[in-house]
Amino acid sequence: MKSLGAIFSYLANPHGRRNLRVLGALLAVFVVIVALFSAVFHEIMEYEGQTHSWATAVYWTVVTMSTLGFGDITFESDVGRVFSVLVLLSGSVFILVLLPFSFIQFIFVPWMEARQRARAPRQLPKATSGHVLLTGVGPIEESLVRRLDQAGIPYAAMIDDVDRALRLYDEGFRVMVGALDDPDSFRSARVEQAAMVVATEGDTTNTNVAFTVQEISDDIPIVATANRHASVDILEMAGCTEVLELGVMLGTALARRVLTPGGRSVVIGEFGDLLIAEAATPRALVGSTLLDSQIRQRTGLTVAGVWDRGELAVARPNAVFEVHDAIVLAGTRDQLDRWDEQFGEPELLDAPVVVIGGGRVGRAAGATLAAAGIPHKIVEQLPERVRDPSVYVVGDAAELSVLEDAGIHQSRAAIITTHDDDVNVYLTIYCRKLRPEMQIISRARLDRNVSTLHRAGADSVLSYASTGASAIWNVLTPDNTLQLADGLDVFRVPVPRRLAARTISDARVRERSGCTVVAVAATEDHFEPAQPDTVMAEGCDLLLIGDEESEARFFATFVDVARS
Repeated sequence: MKSLGAIFSYLANPHGRRNLRVLGALLAVFVVIVALFSAVFHEIMEYEGQTHSWATAVYWTVVTMSTLGFGDITFESDVGRVFSVLVLLSGSVFILVLLPFSFIQFIFVPWMEARQRARAPRQLPKATSGHVLLTGVGPIEESLVRRLDQAGIPYAAMIDDVDRALRLYDEGFRVMVGALDDPDSFRSARVEQAAMVVATEGDTTNTNVAFTVQEISDDIPIVATANRHASVDILEMAGCTEVLELGVMLGTALARRVLTPGGRSVVIGEFGDLLIAEAATPRALVGSTLLDSQIRQRTGLTVAGVWDRGELAVARPNAVFEVHDAIVLAGTRDQLDRWDEQFGEPELLDAPVVVIGGGRVGRAAGATLAAAGIPHKIVEQLPERVRDPSVYVVGDAAELSVLEDAGIHQSRAAIITTHDDDVNVYLTIYCRKLRPEMQIISRARLDRNVSTLHRAGADSVLSYASTGASAIWNVLTPDNTLQLADGLDVFRVPVPRRLAARTISDARVRERSGCTVVAVAATEDHFEPAQPDTVMAEGCDLLLIGDEESEARFFATFVDVARS
């Protein structure tokens, strides 16, 4: 049925009809040539004294042109033999070359292409509902799709280019062909039954998408990305529920990873009254074990893990704190204040943090540092991007003199924010060579380069794709996820039935899944730090730390149904 549909679609296409006319003209020429050769056959046969019917004449002409040459009818004169050669050569060119080539070029190949295009659906099934509708497939969408698949949430990507839709379809994505400015395409995508629409194209296209969706249904949540701050208000007026300035979000997240000297805590996220913070290892704790430090007894905080050059290690009792480690803490504001009182030192970051790259991400990182009272210098190669000459250093960051002007030899941290992953790897290696003990935080554009940046020497890496996917995911499932680093999240889930009424140590969550239980919540906003003997009661929520792989193992091991 699909083949028949493709045939009818091809015949209805103006390009297909034109190709058929070309092939028809060639067939007409072939008929004329056969008729002409048949007439000459009659004349030469009469000249030789032979008599044959017109059917025989057509038979001989076609057999000779096709080079079969049965030999049952032959000429006896030289004129006849020369004519036979002419017919044979004409047939070789026309029947064996021209007609087959024309058929393949004008009929077979276009028909196969039309059949291929027919594989990409133009609409979603009528029963489709609760799905997330994407306006494209890029790095952000690919990261988001992994989360949606893991959670069992359906999705579909609307692609306006048929060939691109087919490539994505063959790669395993759920796609449909449709124009982003056509209300009928969104109706075919069952947008009125969707859980959310995600627009990640340019600002003007996103505005059109939001406005078009609003025409169909005004209660569908619409999440859009904005490349310019000026576009935020326009997108909201067009109907967007949430507008994400991902460049600003990424820059802010990168800046929040900068650890202040002296071991003071830096809050990087929150779940109700539970704060997630990071702190450089205080000098008082360097060389001691977690058990000897008595952090829980002295502050009430839970040590959720320890960063060591981009790797988050589980905080075991015999784990030794090193000078370059960063400690991940979970607790209340009062508990973090007690940490700062006991372990923090009144030492300020007098040397500026070096921010390499003065684009949207770099400017946002600088603004976040300035708001926290942390001095910084932004290294930017393009003079037209300079906003405040007292903060900027103009030049190529690959030149040592430029980095020295920015204070690289005195600074405790560098944030690398360029949009080119190759450049970021290059600069990470360079900065690590210059300052082996410096904290280096880097941006990745693509998820696949995160591990490369860690190997290059980055202590922490955040990717544009994962940051965007996490932000969109949190709109769909509010306050459920905090991105610690690329591929590593703190996430909140209800206590699965398989874990209800069991203690954390008895359930062996970490051993069986790789996730670490950080806290247990009996109410929406109140968390209690997890202890080995903490009972996970049914109806409560768990707060866990894990990467994508361990998170997937947690749901596969302990959750009966798909996450929702």
